[in-house]
Amino acid sequence: MAAMSCFSLARLPISSTSSSTRNFSCLTKPHSIQRSCKIVNTTEKLEEPPRRSANYHPTIWDHSTIQSIESLSSLKGNTLERRRELLKNEVKLLLDASDDPVAQLQLIDTIQRLGIAYHFDNEIKSILDRIHDCHVHLEALDCVHKTALAFRLLRQHGYDVSSDVFQKYRDSQGFKDSLTDDVKGLLSLYEASFLSFPGEQLMEEANKFSVRHLESLTQKVGLDIEEQVRHSLQVPLHRRMRRLEAREYIDVYQREEGKSSVLLEFAKVDFNFVQIIHQMELKELSKWWISLNLDSVLSFIRDRLVENYLWAIGFVYEPHMSKCRIGITKAVCILSVIDDVYDIYGSFEEVEILTKTIKSWDPHEMRNLPENIKLCYKIIYNFIEEITTSILLDNGCNVMPFLKKEWENLCGSYLVEAKWFHEGYTPSLKEYLKNAWISIGGPMTFVFAYCLLGHTLGDNSLNCLKQGFDPIYWSSLILRLNDDLGTSKAEMERGDTPKSIQCHMRETGESEEVSREYIKNLVDHFWKELNQESIRTHLPKNFMNLVTNMALASHCIFQFGDGIGDSTGITKNRILSLFVNNVPLE
Repeated sequence: MAAMSCFSLARLPISSTSSSTRNFSCLTKPHSIQRSCKIVNTTEKLEEPPRRSANYHPTIWDHSTIQSIESLSSLKGNTLERRRELLKNEVKLLLDASDDPVAQLQLIDTIQRLGIAYHFDNEIKSILDRIHDCHVHLEALDCVHKTALAFRLLRQHGYDVSSDVFQKYRDSQGFKDSLTDDVKGLLSLYEASFLSFPGEQLMEEANKFSVRHLESLTQKVGLDIEEQVRHSLQVPLHRRMRRLEAREYIDVYQREEGKSSVLLEFAKVDFNFVQIIHQMELKELSKWWISLNLDSVLSFIRDRLVENYLWAIGFVYEPHMSKCRIGITKAVCILSVIDDVYDIYGSFEEVEILTKTIKSWDPHEMRNLPENIKLCYKIIYNFIEEITTSILLDNGCNVMPFLKKEWENLCGSYLVEAKWFHEGYTPSLKEYLKNAWISIGGPMTFVFAYCLLGHTLGDNSLNCLKQGFDPIYWSSLILRLNDDLGTSKAEMERGDTPKSIQCHMRETGESEEVSREYIKNLVDHFWKELNQESIRTHLPKNFMNLVTNMALASHCIFQFGDGIGDSTGITKNRILSLFVNNVPLE
C-alpha cells in the first residue's frame, strides 16, 4: 500500500493582525511546508555539544506505585459486571418509556454527562433521528432551556440544525430581558452557544448575553446552581474531557432532588467496572515502559507514562477500545521522548542527522550519533513494527509505509523548530501555525488511532482521512494553542522556540496579556470550524469522536498550566480520581 501524503500538508490558517481585530477570514487551503534545513554530512564525527536540561521533576508514578494500585477483587468485579448488565437493561427501559421529546432529551443529556452513553448509541440515535426529522418540535418548544438543550444535543451528534430556532427569544434590542430571570434557561443558552459555526452572529450574541447575565447572577441563586454556573463559565460542557466529567457529575447528580436511582447506580457501577480495565491497562503499559529502560539512558526526558495515559483516556475511554487506547499511550510516550530530544538535548547537527535517518529509514545514517539518540530511532522503528504487525494480523493490511510517513512529517516539523531556535528566529504567527499544528503530534496520533480502531483498512478507507482532513487540522490547532497557553511561560524561561503568544507579540508589538487574549479568541474560532466540520465530515463516527475528544482533553490538561511537565498538582488529583479511587457504592 502506498504511503499517503495528506498529513505532509500544512495550511495557512491565520494572518496575525492586531488583537483588537478579531478577523479570522484569511483561512486558506493547504500548502506544502517548505523546509530549508541543510542536512549535515553524517560521515563526520560530531563533537560532544553542551547539553541543556528542562529540569522536569521525576515521575511521581514509578513502576512499583502503579503495580500497587488496588483494583476491586475478582469476586467483586464479577458481581459488578452482573449488576452492570441488569442496570443497563433498566436504563434501556427508561429510554423507551417516554414519548415526550423534551423528557427524552433531558435523559440523553444526563446519560451523556454520567459517562454511560456508549451503552446506548443505537437508542440515542433513534430518538435524535425522530426529533430531527420532526423539526417542527424545535420551533414549538416553549422555553429557551428546552430549545437550547435540543439544539446542543442535535448539533453535538452531527445534525445540521439552524440557529434561527433562537430568533423567537429576541426582540429589536437583542435577546429579551425576560430571559434573565431564568437561570436554567440562561445556562442552557450559554452551553448551546459553544456549538456555533463560523459567522453565526446570533450564537455569538447568545454567548455574550448569557455570560453577562450569568456572571451577575452567581450571588443570587442557590449553592448548587451557583456551583454549576461557575464551573460552566470556567469550562463549558462542550469543552470538558468526557471521563473526568462523568466522575465529577456523578457527585453532582447524586445531590439532585429529581435524580433517577437507576441511572445513578448504573453510572457508579459502570465507572468502577471501566476503572478496573483502565487499571489493568496501566499496569501492562508500565511493564512496557520499564522494558524500554529509558530513564537510565535518556535522563533528560519527561517520564510521564500515567499522565500520557490520562491523555489517551481523554481520547477514548470506552472499555472495548483498549487496543486503540494502549496504542495512543505508547505513541504519545514516544512522541514526548523525541520532542525532548529535539527541544532540549540534541544539538542542531544531531537532530538534523536524526531527521535524515527517519526520512530514509536507514540506520547507517546515524552511525556517528551518541548511543542515546540512536536509541530514539530504534524505539520509533520498533513501535511502528509492533503496530504494523498487529494491524496486519487483524486486517491483512500493511500500514508500515503509512505510519513511517507520519513520523517523517512529525520529525520534519520538529527540525523546523530546532532551526528557528538555532538561528534565534521568531516566525510570524501564520508561519508558526503552519508548522506547529503538525509538531504538536495530533496528525501522527490520529493516524495511529485510526488504524487501531478496528476499521477495515485499505486504500479506500485510508483515503477517507484525506477527505476528512479538515477536522484533524482544526483539532490539532486547538491542541497546539491550548498547549501554548499552558506551557509557553515555563518553556520561554528555560529557553525554547517562541510559541504562538511570543510570535503574536513580536509581530504586533502587543503586550503578553493582549496576545494571550488573542490566542484564546483563536481557540474559540477554531472550535467553530471544528463544530462545522463535525457536521460535514464523512469520517467514521467513532474516529470523529476521537478527533473532537483530543481537543476536549487539551482544555483539561492545560487548564491550569503545563499539566504534563508539572503534574504534581491538579493533574495528580485527576489521576487519583480516575485511576485509583473508585466511586463508593451504597
